[in-house]
Amino acid sequence: MDKKKYLKKSLENELENILHYWKTNAVDYDNGGFIGHIDYPNLKRTENNKGIILNARILWTFSAASNFYKDRRYIDLCRRSYNYLVNFFRDIKNGGVFWELDYKGNVVNRRKQVYAQSFVIYALSEYYVLTQNEFAKNWAIEIFDFIESKAYDSVNEGYLEAFNDDWSVVKDMRLSEKDVNEPKTMNTHLHLLEAYTILYKIYNSPKLKKALKALIDLFLNKFLSETGHLHLFFNEKWDLKSSIYSYGHDIETAWLLMEAANVIGDSSLRDKVNQRAQHIADIFIDEAIDSDGGVANEINWKTGEIDHDRHWWQQAEAIVGLYKMYQLTSDEKYINAALSIWEFIKNNIIDHKNGEWFWLVDKDGNFNDKNEKVGMWKCPYHNSRVCIQVNL
Repeated sequence: MDKKKYLKKSLENELENILHYWKTNAVDYDNGGFIGHIDYPNLKRTENNKGIILNARILWTFSAASNFYKDRRYIDLCRRSYNYLVNFFRDIKNGGVFWELDYKGNVVNRRKQVYAQSFVIYALSEYYVLTQNEFAKNWAIEIFDFIESKAYDSVNEGYLEAFNDDWSVVKDMRLSEKDVNEPKTMNTHLHLLEAYTILYKIYNSPKLKKALKALIDLFLNKFLSETGHLHLFFNEKWDLKSSIYSYGHDIETAWLLMEAANVIGDSSLRDKVNQRAQHIADIFIDEAIDSDGGVANEINWKTGEIDHDRHWWQQAEAIVGLYKMYQLTSDEKYINAALSIWEFIKNNIIDHKNGEWFWLVDKDGNFNDKNEKVGMWKCPYHNSRVCIQVNL
């Protein structure tokens, strides 16, 4: 069996399944945009609120898929998503995007989460590649400028987590209830890195290049530990405030750092990043993958306690990171690990009966039917991305 061809073909087929699910189930024909919440198996909650993360990721997904297929089969969905972002989530007065709307499109949470701003940049940039829509590109640049002027910490470096709608200080900066209330997080910086990388491909700005390189330096010098894991939460002065390593974020960071270093075009930086990324990937293989091929959630490095839940997005990002490392090194251990995770996904994570992927399964392979199929965080971005990235 040609392992590479098998993985690529399997994931290309799965991309069609994922996109079909979202095209068939998620469009909100009554209220515009996309339905904010769908419960298992496919129960549509059309009056639930609509979040910016879901909507930005939908735009990215169908734009990225269109660019992958090199045709316009999903152009209507891309336009629907883009227009909804422009008309409802965009804050014309203060800049950036709101966090949450009700199902009719009225703003119910006006906070400016930097994480959310980054995903809109990411989506708009991909949409621009597809359509050459200048407003989309300029809006992405505008959000970048707001982040740099409002969220960047010029004293201590890095970016602050969240703000009120007018970009004033907010006390509770948490991205979600499970997060620690600290002003600097690895997760938000990671998705700024991701967004700035694709934006740089369409906006060759010295200011953007400087910001992107600074983000890479922060990952190498602040977030990345000597153990090959990423620290998650810090205060403003970069004092560590967490004892958790997230396995999915570890391997996702590895390949996104490689992408960022590649677009900058600095060969010495690229070599340095590739070396660090390989260390992350090696530790990931040693620690994160269980005997059945599933990727565990996280570990508390102080207590040694491991959370063995297998979330859908971690499985997807693991395949991308390991496959990129296989491309870099030609070492079979990386594609073998990626294939073992893909078999786990096929057998445990994909809902073959109802479509899409389960949110998670526990260490015994059981899924919880209380977890949604579509929601504020349950989006098509991670699982469509692995299908696309492996086939580039």
